Amino acid sequence: MPAPESLTLSQARRVALAAQGLARTGAPGRGEPGIRQATEVARRLGVIQIDSVNVLARAHLMPLYSRLGPYHTDLLGRMSGQRPRRLTEAWAHEASFIPVETWPLLAWRRGSGRGDWLADHAQLTPEIIEEVLELLRLHGPCTAAELDRQHDTQHPKADYWSTRWSAAKAACEVMFADGRVCVAGRSVTFERVYDVTERVLPPAVLATPIPSEADAIRALLEIAARAHGVATERDLKDYFRLGGRGGGGEHLAPALRALLEDGTLRPVEIKGLHPGTQGPGTPRPGGQRAEQWYLHRDATVPRQAKRRTLLAPFDPLVFERTRLEQLFGIEHRLEIYTPAAKRRWGYYVYLFLDGEQIAARVDLKADRQAGLLRVPALHLEPSARQAEGGPDGVLTRLTAELRQLAGWLGLAYHPELPAPQWDA
Repeated sequence: MPAPESLTLSQARRVALAAQGLARTGAPGRGEPGIRQATEVARRLGVIQIDSVNVLARAHLMPLYSRLGPYHTDLLGRMSGQRPRRLTEAWAHEASFIPVETWPLLAWRRGSGRGDWLADHAQLTPEIIEEVLELLRLHGPCTAAELDRQHDTQHPKADYWSTRWSAAKAACEVMFADGRVCVAGRSVTFERVYDVTERVLPPAVLATPIPSEADAIRALLEIAARAHGVATERDLKDYFRLGGRGGGGEHLAPALRALLEDGTLRPVEIKGLHPGTQGPGTPRPGGQRAEQWYLHRDATVPRQAKRRTLLAPFDPLVFERTRLEQLFGIEHRLEIYTPAAKRRWGYYVYLFLDGEQIAARVDLKADRQAGLLRVPALHLEPSARQAEGGPDGVLTRLTAELRQLAGWLGLAYHPELPAPQWDA
């Protein structure tokens, strides 16, 4: 293994932001982003996590906004629900949109028995599953509710994840997990619309040879490495949930070695990381050695990172919380399930990216009845003291960003922010 290169913490942050499309501001006067720009972002990221929480906007809508600014939110629906499809849904980093070209790389996961486990858990027989599959073949794209209303499957509901699923819903999820059906789109109530895979995916994708599990793991790691720019093995594994319950663990070490041997990745030392690691080969307290960082061969180190935007809790830059803390000094936790009295930052908190620093976090809520964007809580990070214009400058830029966000969501925004609290 070659000797590690060296990056300062500032350089590493800029590498990470550039890889994620978060280093540059949008070009003035270029017009509203269209499907070409949205597709470029989706392919750059490799995965967009889907989440139904709609406190402000559904989480999968935000990564495009954070990188493109205001855009028509129906773009994701067109990219994943209309031909020629550019995105499809899959179990990737949890339930996610992925470029259709990535679908063959997850065939090993679809064959891992997840569908069998779901079927057993929901007490479905092969006959029930085949019955629902035949209904989809005959009648085309349907939600599970439409299957239940239009075609009485005559089967009791099953308990799954504390949810009373109908047999049709459970069968569709089994077949989605094993690849016999795909998600053809989403209904207006955000229900999955199912159809047989051969009618959803483009012919070129269906004709793509299925790689071996080892080759697929290597390709997925490379996608993750490109999207990160600079990362540890832990970060690369997390992007597609590789290893552990996600499967593919036995192929990870050989895949990483192969990426190092062919020059796709090279070791790098990052000087000045926030607590959690102290550089390659440096013992941690208790004798545990620090993690090795890797730089993708296509990574760039821009001279500056200028973008100012809000990052949702499920943004790909934020996926791996340890990495976020090491590079940006941000301890970030989702507190939806934390009792209100015990929350540190708020119910659904966004991070404010101000150049190459995360300077604040804001708890945001769309009050749709009143037509207002509300800010229940605001915390400034220590980096705000060194930001351009200091804390006042951060608040001015945050206010401008909130005004733009509100306009994108069709809400009004009253520019009075709550009194900021300082995060220790």
